[in-house]
Amino acid sequence: MVDQVRTWLDGPDDVRLVVATSGSTGAPKRVALTRDAVLASVAASARRLGATGRWVLALPPTYVAGVQVVVRSLVAGRDPVWLERDGWPDDEGWFVSLVPTQLGRLLDDAGAADALRRAHTVLLGGGPIDPALRQRATEAGIHVVATYGAAETAGGCVYDGLPLDGVAVAIGEGGRIRIGGPTLFQEYVGDPELTARTLVDGWYLTSDAGTLDEDGLLRVLGRVDDVVVSGGVNVPAVAVATRLREHPAVAAAEVLGVPDEEWGNRVVAFVVGDLGLDAARDWVAEVHPRAWAPRQLVALDEVPLLANGKPDRQGLLALHEDRAR
Repeated sequence: MVDQVRTWLDGPDDVRLVVATSGSTGAPKRVALTRDAVLASVAASARRLGATGRWVLALPPTYVAGVQVVVRSLVAGRDPVWLERDGWPDDEGWFVSLVPTQLGRLLDDAGAADALRRAHTVLLGGGPIDPALRQRATEAGIHVVATYGAAETAGGCVYDGLPLDGVAVAIGEGGRIRIGGPTLFQEYVGDPELTARTLVDGWYLTSDAGTLDEDGLLRVLGRVDDVVVSGGVNVPAVAVATRLREHPAVAAAEVLGVPDEEWGNRVVAFVVGDLGLDAARDWVAEVHPRAWAPRQLVALDEVPLLANGKPDRQGLLALHEDRAR
């Protein structure tokens, strides 16, 4: 993989990098990125972090976050360290990209946590980040930067809420996040209709909802389709899941909407931990409207994950269907 990326970086300008989206909400899409877009992302990231150097590859190199680890390291003149094969570096000042699930598990491992303290920066992206997880990392002496982005933006393009240099962020109709700038993808390979719907007037129309505060900091509220309309009430699934994760008996939680004859959609909580439905409903209702509380709870031993560490939403829905039979 490293040699392939190196050849691509040194090759003709018109050869594009094609990466697949995670497919967490459906069929993966093939995203075409120009070399200029990828290198614009690498340069903007280095400027924001204030340093470059060797990167540790802890994510699958077939997805954009993993590819970018390889590219950033090669552009800095260093071969990346493949964590699965080589283990953590013994020196200091290197970089690594992780998803929240990985960071949580690594913090439970004393040796891994000690290694992360030697990193210059841990980029954390790929999904919502619980404040408690970030606080754990901070207390452990680990420098974490939260990122937001997608394959369509050549990876993370917003760091700790602030867009990277050259990246534009706006909030469109329905609170949908729009992104512009030099890191945008060129097309979805083989799907011109989807490309036309998603790339509009130089903006990438994401599937996420968010807000911008007076300082221009982006707050990601979750996917637009994460708002579950249940009984005529708009229930933000991300907010409910975040609340459930705060329960001392819960190790992990995800919340989705499933079709329901009575409610239109039913709010379903998928929970790893010792928590029953009534207790879950009361816990959510302590800080949110009771109408947001889940109407069904599916107990899990663990949340199914995709290869890139993100929760497998389709897998969760399949589990729900199996339990309902």
